Amino acid sequence: MARRLLEAGVSLVTVYWHYEGPRDSPVWDTHANNFAHLRNRLAPPTDVAMSALLDDLAERGMLDDTLFVAMGEFGRTPKINVNAGRDHWPQVATLVMAGAGVRAGTIYGASDRLGAYPADRAVTPADLTATMLHLLGVDLELDLRDQAGRIHRACDGSPVFGLFG
Repeated sequence: MARRLLEAGVSLVTVYWHYEGPRDSPVWDTHANNFAHLRNRLAPPTDVAMSALLDDLAERGMLDDTLFVAMGEFGRTPKINVNAGRDHWPQVATLVMAGAGVRAGTIYGASDRLGAYPADRAVTPADLTATMLHLLGVDLELDLRDQAGRIHRACDGSPVFGLFG
């Protein structure tokens, strides 16, 4: 469906998957039973869906001008809690980007050995936003006006040029 929406000219497609399973599986918010939920319910269908969409876009020649981003709003704690889960953790997160000029197979940045804090080439939220805007062809110097008429810069970050070029 995402590919068909893009073919129809929709410029932004958001896919949200809600697992309709046992009440102890609040989709990706795995505060309990993290490993069982990932292994049995979350990772397998996500792997199939993401790879199918990327293959589909590539086969149709649509990946060059489509930016694919898979991410959440934060990372997960490096330590497992008492419920065999992982809690919210803003210091380190992982995401996947493809298409629109992103070099395939690129790994950018690294965390420390515990996955707790950035160790190499940290990317701020503003830099991630600037990267996505740049890849989508949006002028980073663009000024936007809010409803009160105040001017705001579209983004104050800098694109992560190590992902494309």
